Amino acid sequence: MSHSTLTIGLFGFGCVGQGLYHVLQNSKGFKAGIKKIAVKDPHKKRSLSANVFTFNKHELLEDPEINLIVELIDDADEAFQIVKAALQNKKHVVTANKKMLANHLEELLHLKEANGVSLLYEASCCGSIPIIRTLEEYYDNEQIHHVSGIFNGTTNYILTKTLTEKLSYAEALKQAQEKGFAESDPTNDVEGFDPKFKAVIIALHAFGIIAKPNSILNLGITTLSDYDSHYAKEKNYKIKLVPTIQRFKNGAVSLFVLPKFINADHALYAVDNEFNGVLVDGDFSGEQFLKGRGAGGNPTGAAVLSDISALSFGYHYEFKKRQQLEKNTLTQAVSLKVYIRYATLLDLEQLKISTIYEQYTSEYYNYVIAQVDLRELIQSRSYILQHQLFIALVGDTIALSEAFINVEQMVQLN
Repeated sequence: MSHSTLTIGLFGFGCVGQGLYHVLQNSKGFKAGIKKIAVKDPHKKRSLSANVFTFNKHELLEDPEINLIVELIDDADEAFQIVKAALQNKKHVVTANKKMLANHLEELLHLKEANGVSLLYEASCCGSIPIIRTLEEYYDNEQIHHVSGIFNGTTNYILTKTLTEKLSYAEALKQAQEKGFAESDPTNDVEGFDPKFKAVIIALHAFGIIAKPNSILNLGITTLSDYDSHYAKEKNYKIKLVPTIQRFKNGAVSLFVLPKFINADHALYAVDNEFNGVLVDGDFSGEQFLKGRGAGGNPTGAAVLSDISALSFGYHYEFKKRQQLEKNTLTQAVSLKVYIRYATLLDLEQLKISTIYEQYTSEYYNYVIAQVDLRELIQSRSYILQHQLFIALVGDTIALSEAFINVEQMVQLN
């Protein structure tokens, strides 16, 4: 199969941008030229010749020779303006910005269709794991039951260190920052926003649903205490931050991000440090597991390179699951079996828990294993963070709590 020549305009030359440049220079089977790199800081010392760089984004967006924009900057709002302009100018786009994509999926899909160009973003989800391409190609005609996993290398690194090396949360976070796995402001990672954005993107390719991030629950690991780590060790569990996307028999799909206790029989148990792991359960193929590096410039750069290579052969996402949208609708009406470490009974009253399976109280800390409605957790998220409650999923118990979902509610969510 012949391939077209790509001339690249690159936005951003940070960790991922430099990783892409490195893998492009060292790739054995594929070559593409970077004509210009747009950056912001004119005073920053860089490893390439100054004439490669520009500080004017229009040099890239309006250059007729550049037919591919690769967007690798941190600012999600600015990234959206760049990608939007590139698509409107009929340029193909490859991006790694999961926040930008999750917040603007519907508009971006419309723009790419209207202008007859391709928008690829494998690098936005799970580092070097080709999860989007897998869902698009391998599972394109197979019904998927659930997708879950470890989508964030930063939190997985922190959790690994707190449990295996008995570091405090603060010590593990500092170490992750020193190694370049965590930003100076780690909020997006440790509060579960990053894996939520990735889950929203994956939900589109797995189930055809476009969910609004603000409607999706994300509870991270900022409230993790030594008591929770001790409980996990006592029960021979590990703690992982796990996005869960599950389809029920009536076509309703739930999506949320919570810490989860994992036992030694679980595929995610051995996924440690900065690695990611994704579980996909299909109707015919059963459960399959993908593992790879989820943080660092080279793994993400490799995912960007894969998109560029595919694009040279005319590749584009088909969104076949989107065509089946009438079968899948988003719901929050699910009941979760969770561990809740709390301070007073008022906390449990706030969450309106139902069945209690196990309860422990002491002068130091208290916990329950109980059933709770996902909607109550969404409404109580601020309370949970303010009062330092730690909540983690226990096992795989997810029960649909309502047989009929309010149609108006689903329309608002979508």
